[in-house]
Amino acid sequence: MAKNDKMNGKVALVTGGGGAIGGASARLLASEGAKVLVADEREEAAESVSQEILASGGAAEKIVIDVADPSQGKAAVAAAVAAFGSLHVLVNVAAAVTPDAPIEKLPLADWNRAFAVNLTGPFLMSKFAVPEIKKAGGGAIVNMASQLGTIGVPNRSAYCTTKAALIHLTTILAAEVADDNIRVNSISPGVIETPRTRRRFDTADEFHESRGKLHMLGRVGQPEEIANAVLYLASEDSSFVTATNLLVDGGYIYLKRQPEENGKA
Repeated sequence: MAKNDKMNGKVALVTGGGGAIGGASARLLASEGAKVLVADEREEAAESVSQEILASGGAAEKIVIDVADPSQGKAAVAAAVAAFGSLHVLVNVAAAVTPDAPIEKLPLADWNRAFAVNLTGPFLMSKFAVPEIKKAGGGAIVNMASQLGTIGVPNRSAYCTTKAALIHLTTILAAEVADDNIRVNSISPGVIETPRTRRRFDTADEFHESRGKLHMLGRVGQPEEIANAVLYLASEDSSFVTATNLLVDGGYIYLKRQPEENGKA
């Protein structure tokens, strides 16, 4: 299955590995030689991605976890080491998206769940993975943030806040583990075409028309484009990159920061 062997001999754990971005990332890492543990709260989704990897000649196992549960996160790291002998790369993709609502109407339960999955989850997974990555001689952690962690939007306070905090957690952890040869970076995608992002639109054309124009490139992104960024940050191609938030947003943030066409700032 390996194409260029950028990840040959490496072991990767991908949370949210049964989803669009997580699945694309798991498949690409495996295609480059990594042995991958696909972790997702949906057993069928995790099984599907792991079977795709195996069918293509790669090495993969799957595990069902809720990243917000400390015991399950610890078990996932242990499972990766038990299956493949070590752990070099952690990719934190699992995310919770709450219904749109102004703060005054946002249920506390939704706020807490967003923090549990989007922030506590990567914290716990990193907490358990770092000792194993150290044992392996170093490696990389990649956190999936969002362009909305840099520029928030109304009615999405929980999601935007957790992603902003994740970007900061990334830089803090990077400083803590730099001497252990572990690089830690985040990725902030723009709008990516996934079942989750398309579900509020009646047709694909409506989705692309509405969301594509938010980006300088005039289109939405694809999961494989984010997976390419994951591979870059997980591999030695980014050997001098750490504590960085990589924007893969098609120019979304740039457009948001520009004055209106009428010249008003």
